[in-house]
Amino acid sequence: MQNFKTRVLLVEDEDLARKTLSFYLNNIFDEVVLAKDGAEGLSAVKQNFQNNENFDLVITDLNMPNVNGMQMIDEILKLLPNQRFIIVSAHKNEEDLLKLINLRVSGYFVKPLNIDNMMDMLQKAKEEVIQDKQPKTKNKSLIPLNNSYTFDLLSNKLYHDNLIVKLSKKESEILDVLIKNLGTLIPVEKFKEIVWNDVNINDSSFRTVMKRLKDKIKDDDFIISHKGYGYIIEKVLDNK
Repeated sequence: MQNFKTRVLLVEDEDLARKTLSFYLNNIFDEVVLAKDGAEGLSAVKQNFQNNENFDLVITDLNMPNVNGMQMIDEILKLLPNQRFIIVSAHKNEEDLLKLINLRVSGYFVKPLNIDNMMDMLQKAKEEVIQDKQPKTKNKSLIPLNNSYTFDLLSNKLYHDNLIVKLSKKESEILDVLIKNLGTLIPVEKFKEIVWNDVNINDSSFRTVMKRLKDKIKDDDFIISHKGYGYIIEKVLDNK
């Protein structure tokens, strides 16, 4: 089995927390780089990027001097859209959580740190990192819908850059109708018949679910609306 080197950047302004986390990280990962605030963390990421190296995981506090955690994350994602993060914070801020929910956040530690929970989460994060490094084999069940989204016919799951997009039951059923009829324009009545089993259901119920689905893929929407006619996934990338 091939051995993959794992690299972590720890960004933490509190000396004790930084030393504690560094100790445990060094027991799990191959290389751990330390930064005292968001400015140092961002500098480390940029320097590594220039040297054609990246960190598999960035572990960061949110409340820090100079450049805070959220500002640093925003800047890193401009450079590395798929960077994986773990958040460390003294408290959970609802606004920050809502912003982080669509990012590659593998976990959220709340201080004071629970060592057992932290070790479990770090070990799982390492396993995910190693899995990402494994050479990908072609899967005939995967349908690339565009450059960002893929649908797995076996699991009926939608993926965005290899991460599962969480869909409600109705959203999944609407998408399933479109996937099974690629290149075909599906009228609203057909969705009502298949998904709701009721062609007389009001249009607002359908539009609400379709809007929620399209909002979840709005960064690279592959569902085309033909006003007054229906919806279609017009093109599917060749999966050779």
